[in-house]
Amino acid sequence: MPSQEEPRPHPRAPLADRMRPRTLEEVLGQDHLLGPGRPLRAALEGGELPSLLLWGPPGCGKTSLARLLADRAGYYFEPLSAVLVGVKEVRAEIAAAASRRDDGGRTLLFLDEIHRFNKAQQDALLPHVEAGTITLVGATTENPSFQLISALQSRLLISRLEPLEADALATLVRRALEDSESGLGGTGVALEAAAEQLLVRTAQGDARKALNLLEASARVAPAGADGTRTVTREVVAATLQSPTLYHDADGDWHYDVVSALIKSLRGSDPDAALYWLARMVEAGEDPLFIARRLVIFASEDVGNADPEALRLALSVRDAVHFVGMPEGWIPLAQGAVYLATAPKSNSSYAAYKLAKKDVLEHGNLPVPLHLRNAPTQLAKQMGHGQGYLYPHDHPDGVVAQTYLPDALVGRRYFTPGPFGFERDIAKRLEWWRKRRGENP
Repeated sequence: MPSQEEPRPHPRAPLADRMRPRTLEEVLGQDHLLGPGRPLRAALEGGELPSLLLWGPPGCGKTSLARLLADRAGYYFEPLSAVLVGVKEVRAEIAAAASRRDDGGRTLLFLDEIHRFNKAQQDALLPHVEAGTITLVGATTENPSFQLISALQSRLLISRLEPLEADALATLVRRALEDSESGLGGTGVALEAAAEQLLVRTAQGDARKALNLLEASARVAPAGADGTRTVTREVVAATLQSPTLYHDADGDWHYDVVSALIKSLRGSDPDAALYWLARMVEAGEDPLFIARRLVIFASEDVGNADPEALRLALSVRDAVHFVGMPEGWIPLAQGAVYLATAPKSNSSYAAYKLAKKDVLEHGNLPVPLHLRNAPTQLAKQMGHGQGYLYPHDHPDGVVAQTYLPDALVGRRYFTPGPFGFERDIAKRLEWWRKRRGENP
């Protein structure tokens, strides 16, 4: 059974809707999926469309691609949004798909924002995907490893869509200017090269954003003597005013940008750290979230190489909380630069991981008797505290005494780094170990 005819967008629909690709050949920027020999192309040529997960940022064409795949494969296309429907509506569509299959037809159930379904709702899809009643194509902007249950992941071919490159966006914009049926062709709109560059750069890989900005700029562009409305760079800038940066509050891109900030700090690159910090702040990220990440970084990656780093990071948090936004970026920038240029050590972080490994491997090892508390006479009779050496009663405050469980005597977890204050710690530890008669 062929797919239903795709409805034509209303002539007054937004330009981005009117310019959706009408064939797979018109899809831009996803050659890694649709090129010769690539997964989706091979599936289409084989005549069987697998269940898919289309994963990518907004405006990369997930919905359009799903519809075109259904059309090319001859499937009935049924779109649903996980934001608007629940299991009841999905079951109704599955029942219709089962009836359609009895008549020889196949159904592609497109579930937009599939990550909005909870575990029980995702579980409800499994038997119907497994039985082939539907071919499920989900769309998400979120990392499926975090948002989809493993059983559903294993039944879907995960296809990552990429943001459109600048050349692809420029092609799309020019196509919209030339298309007299669905685009702006024949309406007397022209676009200067500098305006195209600004528009493409601002869109940041989002086709919808590029076309929306083009349409809005064309509306306000003044008409010349010949009636032509020329969209200049100044017109685009005025229409744009304040660019809207894509940065989802709790999704994949959110964590990618945070990761870039932390890695720049760890790599001691203050310029890159400031760039990623600005990306987050200007996109509307919660400044206290950023401050919390700086506090964690100060302890994990600077550590005792510069003990002041943690105090400064906590002061940054307090300052951001006190002054709020928009001025909160000022202490955040100070903190980011300090942490990026501080000496680095993860010795304490790494030492804890080693100690944790022994805890998990050896379980609850008994506390040595000389370290046990002896608050009662019975405890003393049992040997608690017997043999404990009080360091302050001995020369230089150093005693030859073990503090680990017997099974772990001699273990070394903490190795101070060679930078900053940890160089002093290393010297101190070496002196103590010599005084205790240990092999330094």
